[in-house]
Order: sequence, then C-alpha cells, then structure tokens
Amino acid sequence: MSKVRVLVGTRKGAFLLTADGARKNWEVSGPHFGGWEIYHMKGSTADPNRIYASQTSGWFGQIIQRSDDGGKTWNTPGGGPTTTPDGMPKGESNKFVYEGEVGRHLWYDGTQHPWEFKRVWHLEPSLTDPDTAYAGVEDAALFRTTNGGKTWQELPALRHTKGHLWQPGAGGMGLHTILLDKSNPNRIYVAISAAGVFRTDDAGKTWKPATRGLKSAYELPDKSFEVGHCVHRIAMHPSRPNVLFMQKHWDVNRSDDAGDNWHEVSGNLPSDFGFPIDVHAHEPNTVYVVPIKSDSEHYPPDAKLRVYRSRSGGDEWEPLTNGLPQKDCYVNILRDAMAVDSLDKCGIYFGTTGGQVYCSADAGDSWSAIVRDLPPVLSVEVQTLK
Repeated sequence: MSKVRVLVGTRKGAFLLTADGARKNWEVSGPHFGGWEIYHMKGSTADPNRIYASQTSGWFGQIIQRSDDGGKTWNTPGGGPTTTPDGMPKGESNKFVYEGEVGRHLWYDGTQHPWEFKRVWHLEPSLTDPDTAYAGVEDAALFRTTNGGKTWQELPALRHTKGHLWQPGAGGMGLHTILLDKSNPNRIYVAISAAGVFRTDDAGKTWKPATRGLKSAYELPDKSFEVGHCVHRIAMHPSRPNVLFMQKHWDVNRSDDAGDNWHEVSGNLPSDFGFPIDVHAHEPNTVYVVPIKSDSEHYPPDAKLRVYRSRSGGDEWEPLTNGLPQKDCYVNILRDAMAVDSLDKCGIYFGTTGGQVYCSADAGDSWSAIVRDLPPVLSVEVQTLK
C-alpha cells in the first residue's frame, strides 16, 4: 500500500507526519531543528528520500538543510568548515549573493531601498533531477542549485524585470511560489509579495510580468499595472499548465492562457481574502481555498473554519466543514500551508497558526486533525510514496 509523508515547517522546528494510504493512523517525528523557524520543506519527485529545508533565525541567519534518507537524518551541504566559532553551520550552501550590482527597490515610504537578503521562503526541487532545486528568497529573487544545495546562484534577469518598482507587502518582499511546467522545462512561474506574477519561457534568461486583468484597490507604483499586485499564492494542475489559479490579497483569480490574462472567480465565497490555494490531484477543475476575514483580521469569517471547494474552476464554491471547528475559531492558514497528495481519493492537508494540521482523505468531504498542538505552522507539503 502507498504511504504519505507530510512535511510541516513551524515557528519552532520541523515535523514529519507519516501514514499508510488509509491516512488514519499517523506517526509524528520531530521537532527537527527545534527552536528554529522552518519556512519550508519539500521533497524531490525524482528521489523522494531527498528533502530540502529552509532553516532560519532572526538571530543566526539562514541555513539550508538537506536529507537523503527521507528526513531521518539531515546535513548542511556546502563543504568547507562545518561551524563558525560560535557553533553555527557555515558553508557555501548558506551563501545567497545577488549577482552584479545589487540595485534598489521601492520601500514602504515610497523611497528606494537596497536589496538585502534575509531568508529563503520557498524551495522547489526540480521535477527530474534531485540535485537541482530553486529557492525563492526575501528580498525577492530566484536562486538555483545544481549540486544538491552546495552552492546557489541567482537568476538575475528576474530582478531586472521592473524590480525597481517592486515594494514589500506587510510581511516582507518574498518570492513565495515557484511553479515548474512538467510539459515545458523552460517555463517557470513565480509569485512575489507584493510585486506580482512573473513567467519565463527560456529557463530564467528573460522574464515578463503575468498580471494583465488583475485589480488592486490601492494605487500601484507602476501605472501600467504590470507590477505591484499583492499575490498571495498561485497553483496549477500539471496536466493543464496553461491554467493557473490565484489567491490574491483580495480576489480569487484564474488564467486560461499561462498568465497572460486573468479574471476573477471569487463567486459566492464569504470573503475573497485568503492565502493558500490548491488544485485536486485528479480533477484539474477542482480548486480549494480557505477564506479569512480581512487583511487586518486574519481569522475565518464568523469564526468558522471552512475550506471552500469549487468543482467548476471557480465562481461556484461550496463550504467543507465536516470535522472542522464551526465556532470560536480564530486561526489563520498561511500561503504555503496547504498541500494535496496523489492518492485516490486524493488527500488535502493544511496547517494553522494555532498548531493544528488537518487532513481530509476524501478530497475535502470530511476532515480530522493529525496533530493539534504544534507551534504555529508556516508550511505544509506532502509526498506520496510507493
């Protein structure tokens, strides 16, 4: 029977949750890197035992960790001295250096501010090579490794795509989403808070904004509206790489032409504000979002935790509540904290800022908590194992 491994990054460490295909009895491993923020973990589809993790601290900085045995043990790739005099990991794998002249971007007050590396928000392993992976960082840029995380090099053309007009959102200016097109290895989509969506069709040599049709309630720094949109998350089904779904600061949107044009599909949602969005493993037109109340009240409308599902690619949405708290619930679900496995029926997973990780083994019809008392959850990914 197939198995699943859920990778959970939290404010105070990493946790691995494993179960068989029934997804009823779970084993919990962790915390790994206890006390550290684990912004993101993701496993390679080419080698499921290869997992990359972003470990970060406001005191000690950014560390890339790698496991080659499914998360049982971890190492810091990069060679050279293993620790600094104060015991912190050191090596080439922890050096994220912007290429060429660093340049400047807009700041909150409208002035220009130099790019400063802070942390890795998202790791996206290659679909075909376990040694190749991409890193989305703050301040927003895209890096790539081709040697298993030992060294990282920027793809600088992205920052040159009107980067001087990018401006942080309330949570910083992070590159938080990386989508790889299985049918076209040269095509990559990225999303940046609060700059927008960008697409390359030549493996990162050139990029273009992919934001036409998006609406923003606030004045944008770029009057052509190509950049400055606060995109929270984008998702696609691998069988339809030209169809994209987006959870924006406000509005749920859809593109049917690879991001060239977008239209709103919020429909009957109780709130079109939220962070995560994902697509059913076997039904490319079935989409999931978790609405929250507003950009200042980050909790569910009416204090009821509801995942909403559309079977029509948007516009028409149904609330999924079976097993979820329907009163006095004031948690949030962050942008990288939802994932979908590839079993049949497919499993949907999400983690909350209250430390719960929920699973639905029937594509959202019913839910149960795998764990309830973790630190606040930053990210959730899932691996379907043979």
